[in-house]
Amino acid sequence: MPLELRHLLRRHGRAGALATALLAGTAQGALETEEGRLPFDELRTFADVFNQIRQGYVEEIDDSTLLEYAIEGMLMGLDPHSVYLTRDAFENLQTTTSGEFSGLGLEVGMDNGLIRVIAPIDGSPAAEAGMQPGDMILKLDNQPVKGMSLGDAVAKMRGPKGSEIELTIGRSGQGRPFTVTLVRDVIKVASVRERWLEPGFGYIRISQFQKSTGDDVGAALERLQGEDTLKGLVLDLRNNPGGVLGASVDVAGLFLPGGQVVYTEGRLPNAARGYDATPEDASEGIPLVVLINGGSASASEIVAGALQDHSRAIIMGTASFGKGSVQTVLPISEDRAVKLTTALYFTPSGRSIQAEGIAPDIRVERARLEALSEEGRISEADLVGHLGNGNGDGKEEGDSEGSRTDASALLGTDNQLYEALTLLKGVSIFGLRGASAARVAAKEPAAE
Repeated sequence: MPLELRHLLRRHGRAGALATALLAGTAQGALETEEGRLPFDELRTFADVFNQIRQGYVEEIDDSTLLEYAIEGMLMGLDPHSVYLTRDAFENLQTTTSGEFSGLGLEVGMDNGLIRVIAPIDGSPAAEAGMQPGDMILKLDNQPVKGMSLGDAVAKMRGPKGSEIELTIGRSGQGRPFTVTLVRDVIKVASVRERWLEPGFGYIRISQFQKSTGDDVGAALERLQGEDTLKGLVLDLRNNPGGVLGASVDVAGLFLPGGQVVYTEGRLPNAARGYDATPEDASEGIPLVVLINGGSASASEIVAGALQDHSRAIIMGTASFGKGSVQTVLPISEDRAVKLTTALYFTPSGRSIQAEGIAPDIRVERARLEALSEEGRISEADLVGHLGNGNGDGKEEGDSEGSRTDASALLGTDNQLYEALTLLKGVSIFGLRGASAARVAAKEPAAE
């Protein structure tokens, strides 16, 4: 052991031994590297503070708890996503990615000591209560979250099904904080859902990237393709907080004929990696619109960025969250680990996602819109004795009253999705007309 460490142990006795034990195992190795010696002056300061707390704090706290506080504080000072994982916190991380847990259904992160909502999970108590991306959680059951670690806050929000918790929320645009009472429930995250928007135009929603999400999206795409001719597809990644990196690569690969999806860079030797799509486009090149917003983070930004860089999709909505960092779970004992930010994500063109996000190709803010009725309007067909046109009932294929009613309903409930559908229909019509013009040109002889 280095002389400085022996001196530190003698100077502070048991407290010094505990304080330096965390670093003693790596001290000699660090001294032998080119990066220089360990900061022993700072370690002495740490041992002094540790000893003062042990001896003078108003309540007695055991040494192991004090050291865990020190580790938590050290990680909290790095970035919002680096955290210390106790056994319970690590189990919670595992259950979140597997798709079922008991709690409120919120993806959260730290922001200046407070808890920021990244996105509520579809169908969860938080989503049904109207929680929004960007909401700041100020108190949990009237206990301020300022000073809590992210793990402690998450643990407090988790709990048995049916139990209540009161959240004090600060929201941009509202002058005063407000409270909302949520009832915990078993959160079963249905990662993927699909449906038809109109005949020929499909919709796939990904609420979170779990281990099986790539397979689930592939199956949803097959079901749509098996039911009808797919003229266009909306991939909805709004309020998707991310999840498993591999799943995002799998999903992007379903819409790309190969090529890079994302690459990472960091200080560790294995942090620099590239991830490529499979060489087959399962979507068969259909027109694609991807919806994103401020709640789209991490893995959802990887998908949107890759499809945008490869000019495979039109990205619509508002700018994404901007979480472009990679977290690695590093075990430090049998039941404890640290989740440490070890690398940054980059899109295929070299754009960093971190704190920048993905800018949509077409910006569409979420808004409440109302279609103006034309009830009572008189047309030529309403006039007595109007001439016929020989075109039957005048209705074109796919122009049913039901489809028009569905589109009008979208305008009032989800204007972003309505705009995405409108764009897809325009692309489809343009493509059909282009093909028709080509066929006409092929049949007509060229002018001499």
